[in-house]
Amino acid sequence: MVAHGINPSQKKQEEKLKQKDPTTVKTFAKRWLTDIVEKSNRDPCNVTRIIEKDIIRIIGKLELEELTTAHIQVVLDRIKQRGSDHVELLTRNVLKRMLAYAISRGIIFNNPAAAIEARYIAQATSRDVALTAEEIGILLRGIYTSNMNRRHKLALHLLIFCMVRKSELIEATWSEVNFNTLEWRIPGERMKMDNPHIVPLSKQALAMFEELKFLAGDSPYVFPSRNDHRRPISKTTLNCAVRTLDLNVRDFVIHDFRRTASTLLHEQGYNSDWVEKCLAHKIGGVRGVYNCAEYLNQRREMLQSWADFVDAQIEEGRKVVIGKFGKAYEINN
Repeated sequence: MVAHGINPSQKKQEEKLKQKDPTTVKTFAKRWLTDIVEKSNRDPCNVTRIIEKDIIRIIGKLELEELTTAHIQVVLDRIKQRGSDHVELLTRNVLKRMLAYAISRGIIFNNPAAAIEARYIAQATSRDVALTAEEIGILLRGIYTSNMNRRHKLALHLLIFCMVRKSELIEATWSEVNFNTLEWRIPGERMKMDNPHIVPLSKQALAMFEELKFLAGDSPYVFPSRNDHRRPISKTTLNCAVRTLDLNVRDFVIHDFRRTASTLLHEQGYNSDWVEKCLAHKIGGVRGVYNCAEYLNQRREMLQSWADFVDAQIEEGRKVVIGKFGKAYEINN
């Protein structure tokens, strides 16, 4: 061998590699997650969700060496059909990075994802999503049947009920919640528009806050961090929790909960000023002069009706205990 310019040690190593079982996309994706993503990415759940929901599900059984640009395009086309250009672009980027790592390990010799240029995919842009009533039911049933932390389940449910921004909820303190007046008063310094905001609590929301009070122990925060009860949970915690869900609904972000509530309440014929006030939006024109009244009684009735409506969507075809928050906790045998 040496006489013919062949390194026996190298030849032996190459033969050994050939004898190994073929590496599938699924096997290597999980290896990449463990070796690279989880060690270098502070928030790996988004990458994990993309790999498990789309990549492994569609092309996971293929051998890595057999993977072509056409296979990858099938994955991207499936995502496009869901109406999510943003996720399509993210998935292409994830595959490109994963396959680059496979090249560095000597498993493959070219990157089929690199052939799909980003300009051929619609650029990631914000898109307005208002979930349907049916999708609300699917979402909440999925949340409560998942292994998500109980407090995070309640947080997502409260975001739908209360129509507040995510930061306004996760940074809430117990000094803001009044169990006697059934109100949550958010100080101006925590609001986007710097104006104090009152959230009338439905009976369901009140019961959730009561449970959260027990779960929070002696923390001043409604949603204390697991590592330090003197601080609230991270701003990315709920996003990460949502990304782990595998649901038959359109791709959405948490902020879409506010748009969803607004859309459905308007469809049900509620006064636009009441809805806008629940969203803590400034009411323009002459109507804004009367904003000091806050439509509190009207909003209280509307938010109770909204909570009952959401309950009804959860009830539709479910068999899951979510807690004693109204009709939703009653199980049909």
